[in-house]
Amino acid sequence: MPTTTRRDRRGDTPPPRTGSSEIEALRGFLDYLRTSIAAKVDGAPEPQVRTAAVASGTNLLGLLNHLTFVERSMFLGDDVTGWQATFRAAPADSVADVVARYRDAVERANGVLDGCTDLGAPVPRPRPGRPAPSVRWALIHMIEETGRHAGHADILRELIDGTTGR
Repeated sequence: MPTTTRRDRRGDTPPPRTGSSEIEALRGFLDYLRTSIAAKVDGAPEPQVRTAAVASGTNLLGLLNHLTFVERSMFLGDDVTGWQATFRAAPADSVADVVARYRDAVERANGVLDGCTDLGAPVPRPRPGRPAPSVRWALIHMIEETGRHAGHADILRELIDGTTGR
């Protein structure tokens, strides 16, 4: 059985050490995943960043584009009608454009979350006629959604240029 020495291990960012409250833990892990996926896409080469590497058509840039829409829908109240289309970035969008839009959505979402102290309260977003989920549910869902796509992004980026780690 092969052994791994300290020198053979890849560098990686460990999970966050968060505060002791539930909201600090949830937000800490969500921000950790958000930072991980943005870093995975940032600097990825064209045209591979938007080229499907799997039969489903999933590509690295499309994953981050999709997560931008999810953040905006969940925390800012944006109405998204064509979720499948969110998995594709526009041809004119550069990697830097998509990363910047994602980081802006995260910053704006965090602005909303900064005002949320009760995890059982609904997310304060303007969406007439549609009840908002609780802050707890929204954070857990975003951890699941971002974590799932961050895992996809890890594999896609490694297939593109061998980059691994968070």
